[in-house]
Parts: sequence; structure tokens; C-alpha cells
Amino acid sequence: MVSVRTLIEPVVAVAQIASSFYDTGLLMTVKNHYNQTIMSSNSSSDDALQKVISNFYIIYNVIMGLTPMVSAYVLELISDRTSKKVTICIPLTGYLISRMFLLFVILWDWPIEVIFGSAALNGLTGWFTTYWAGVTTWVSLGSSETRRSLRLTIIELVYGIAGFAGSLVSGHIFVNLNINNQEGLILASCSTACYAFCVFYSAFILKIPDPEIDYQQIHRPIKEALNQPINSEYSEHSKMLDNKSTEYEANSPSDQTNVAPSKCIIICMFTSAIIYNIAVIGADDVINVFVLKKPLSWGPVEVGYGNAAAYMNYITSFVGVYMFSKCLGDLGLIIIGIMSFSSGILIMAFVRWTYLYYVARAVMLFSLMTTPVIRSMISKHIEGSSYGKVFIALQLAIEFISVSSSAGFNKLYQATLDWYSGFCFLIFASLGFLSIIPVM
Repeated sequence: MVSVRTLIEPVVAVAQIASSFYDTGLLMTVKNHYNQTIMSSNSSSDDALQKVISNFYIIYNVIMGLTPMVSAYVLELISDRTSKKVTICIPLTGYLISRMFLLFVILWDWPIEVIFGSAALNGLTGWFTTYWAGVTTWVSLGSSETRRSLRLTIIELVYGIAGFAGSLVSGHIFVNLNINNQEGLILASCSTACYAFCVFYSAFILKIPDPEIDYQQIHRPIKEALNQPINSEYSEHSKMLDNKSTEYEANSPSDQTNVAPSKCIIICMFTSAIIYNIAVIGADDVINVFVLKKPLSWGPVEVGYGNAAAYMNYITSFVGVYMFSKCLGDLGLIIIGIMSFSSGILIMAFVRWTYLYYVARAVMLFSLMTTPVIRSMISKHIEGSSYGKVFIALQLAIEFISVSSSAGFNKLYQATLDWYSGFCFLIFASLGFLSIIPVM
């Protein structure tokens, strides 16, 4: 029986609600700031606003993505030697402190560049790289091998539902709930309060789970042994010989070569996950800016609805895993997820009306199956003691390469803004299709 206190879902849910509040608040605060700056300089160019917002997010994402490179690994080492809570509590504390800076920018009219300092602080405390690797390790330790894919997908589902709910109301809170006509003040305060709850819950209520035993794996060899015919001539001498031969076979070169396929599988899974997440993360960064310009020209409420549609993919991906896992293996689920994302982002390249944006999101309904299933496949080829290190290495590789490439994609978006703003989405679709090759 799983103890309620070992479940990480409450932390994941509330932290994601906080994050969705913050993301909407930050985007609209940055837009309002630079819009006033451009208007004060007697310029009203929509493309100019797009470029300054894009440049802001390039710097912000690079700082946020690169600063956890050292701290993430150090926190994982500390976690292995002390407590698995370290990789959850420390990043959440960093989120709490750093994201209070948005509150200060709105409340006291601090320069928007202060957010870069908050991004550095967030990164130095591990950021999402350490936090999500810690969550994945937590779930893997508390679930059997047969249930691990489902448990990891449930975590993604909770993450998605929370993000959907938070995004759905974030735009309304930003516009309608204000103090002294300061837009976003209540939204930033709610985000900070949610992070404070997560820090308290993870530090004082959350309990480290005991590794779950897979009884099916234990009973299977016993059943096989019981079903074997008993040899009446099986003497003590022959048993000793059999033990010797078994020991020799275990240490034989043929057994050692079995390690190679596992390493090959892990390398292929790493490669596919990195290429796929380059496309996904890059697409998300560009979409955030893309929807603010003409012809969509979204405001806070529409941005919230758009983010909610993106989080709906977590729910539909969970349903996809539940349905398709009955007739397909992990590889089939990965391919369906990749095809769903690539097809949807291809449609996004031709979005000129709001309804077409939601059509593209609908086609991407299974896009978020891919990464959790890849993590599950990797966990089946490594020992439990290596979960933390391997997942940290995977997350660091994804973040480092994705952040580096995302800066280039944002510059490419700026360069193609005048003649075809959807060009980047064609690149992301191509990368998505390419990520199928390593898993094949």
C-alpha cells in the first residue's frame, strides 16, 4: 500500500499552477514594458516589438538553461549521499526566491533586466533540470518496472492538468484582478504563494518512498522452476557440477557482451530524446512570441487560453499511453508521439487565424507521450542506484543543447519575420521527423 505522504503529485500540481501563472505574467509584463518603450520613442512597429521581446527571451532562456550545468550535478551527488528530497526542495526554494522578483518589478517598478538576475539565481539552485530529474527519480524508485511507464505518464498528466487549469485562469487574473491599476500584481502574488506551499510540503510533509518490489518478476522464475520436470537421477554431485557450469556461464564473455545492447539502446534513446526536445522546446519559445504579432495579436486572456490548449496535450497524451500501451510497445508509443508533434507543428507553420492554431494543437494531442516513455525505457536498462545520475545527465544534455539551439532559432525567427514568420516551424517539423531515426 502506497503511503499518501510519498506521492509527489501534490507538489507537481501546485508548482505547475505557480509556473503557469508566472509564465503568463512575465510574458505580458515584458510586452507591456517594451511596448511603452517603443511608444515613447515614437515608433509603433509590430516587428520591432517582436524583436525586442524575442531578444529578451533569448537572454533569459540562455541564462536559465546554462547556469544549472554545474549545480544540477552537484545537487544530485548531495542527494545520493543524503536525501532524495535535495533535488526537489532546493530547486523549489530557488523558484520561490527568484520568481518573487517579478512581483517586485510590478510592485516597485524595478527595471525589467532584474529578471535576468532572477533567472541566474533560479539556475544556480538547479532549475527545472534538477527538479524534474528529481521527480522522475522519485517516481521510478516508488514504482515497479511493469508500472513505471504508467506512473511516469500519470505525473505528466498531473503536470498537464495543473498547467491547463492555471493557464486558463491566468489571463483573467492578470486583466481583472489588480491593485492600484498594477496589472499582474495579484497573479505574481498567487504564483509566489503556490511556490511557498510547495517548499513547505516537500520539506516537512513529503516522505521518501521505499523501492517497490515487482512481484511478477520475482514469481516468474519460481513458476518456471516448478513447471520443469524433476529428474530422479539428479544427484548431489551433478548439482555441484551444474553450479560450477552456471558460474562459468555467468562470467563468460558471451554474458559480458550483453551489456553492449543495453548501452546501444541507451545511446539511441538519448539521441532521440535530445533531437526531439530541441524541436519541442524551440517551437514553444517561438510560439510564445509568434502569437503576440499580427495576424493573431493575442492579449493576456488569449495567451492563457493558448497555453491551456498546449497543456491539454498532457491529458490527451496520458489517454494515448493508456490506450495504445494495450496493443503497442514502448517503441510504438514513441513513434506515435513524434509523428503527432511533427504533423501538428507543420500545420502551425501556416497559422494565420486563431482557429487554425487550435487545429494544430489538436493534431499534437499525443506529442507528449514521447519523452516520458523514453525515460521509462532508459530506466529498464539501468540499475536503480543510477536513476538520479542518468536522468540528470539526460536532462542536462536536453537543456544545454536545446537552449543553445533555441537562441539560434529565435534569431532565425527574427530574420524570417518579414517574409515568412512560419519558416521556423518547418525546421522544427523536420527535426521531429528526424528524431524517429535513432529509435528505429
